[in-house]
Amino acid sequence: MYKIVKAMELASSIVYFDVEAPRVAASCLPGQFVIVRMDADSERIPLTICDYDREKGTVTIVIQTIGAGTMKMKQLKEGDAFHDFVGPLGKPSEFCSEDLATLKEKKIIFVAGGLGTAPVYPQVKWLHKQGVQADVIIGAKTKDLLILEEEMKAVAGEVFPTTDDGSYGRAGMVTNTLKDLVEKEGKHYDVCVAIGPMIMMKFVCLTTKELGIPTIVSMNPIMVDGTGMCGACRLTVDGEVKFACVDGPEFDGHKVDFDQAMKRMTIYKTAEGRALLKAQEGDTHHGGCGNCEG
Repeated sequence: MYKIVKAMELASSIVYFDVEAPRVAASCLPGQFVIVRMDADSERIPLTICDYDREKGTVTIVIQTIGAGTMKMKQLKEGDAFHDFVGPLGKPSEFCSEDLATLKEKKIIFVAGGLGTAPVYPQVKWLHKQGVQADVIIGAKTKDLLILEEEMKAVAGEVFPTTDDGSYGRAGMVTNTLKDLVEKEGKHYDVCVAIGPMIMMKFVCLTTKELGIPTIVSMNPIMVDGTGMCGACRLTVDGEVKFACVDGPEFDGHKVDFDQAMKRMTIYKTAEGRALLKAQEGDTHHGGCGNCEG
């Protein structure tokens, strides 16, 4: 069992947990994720690692209540425990393996949308520890849903809070803020990292393509087993089939087929949809999820 040592609400539908998971904390890096189960019969929920403390042996996760499993999870308190806490899964951020001298020469902008702020934070924090100051755009629909702003300010260069409804910070979409920073305020960026809803990442990538900024995205489509067996997170990147859980979750955003990925996420949610995808995708579908009789 994996004990919850800290639990707090960040917003009305967003909850923060520090979890005792020494083995995960000992080896995880920014960009990776875990798969969590509340009990032996619960659904498997993939969650990107928000932070970690190797000395304390804890890992931080942030959840948003969007389904039955996460609604149940929201009720957990300090002292409660998760049945499973598996990880680290996926590949770390590419920054972690980049030459440090080269990395220090780069001007980096992160674009975090909604819950995507949680996985952006450990990357910015890791860069800060290496002496690299990255700027961050934090986007949310409204002020009440904006999370981790103060934590981000402690490790980032500049932070630009942005709300769709204009209730706080800059008004409008994160793409508007990004364009303003570059075109109106004279900012220059060598690379952009976008993490958030898939539709947001798509439009960030369209914007950065216009601006000539290479862009990394963290893909979090439907995941089931997190080890590449089930095929739920199948993507097309630069014309090739990839699986977000083992080949990613980070990819070159200008090469991801977002329209296909979003359509596939919708189709995969039903038994008929999974059967259709199995027929269409053949050998590249995989089928170890148990839903497709593969």
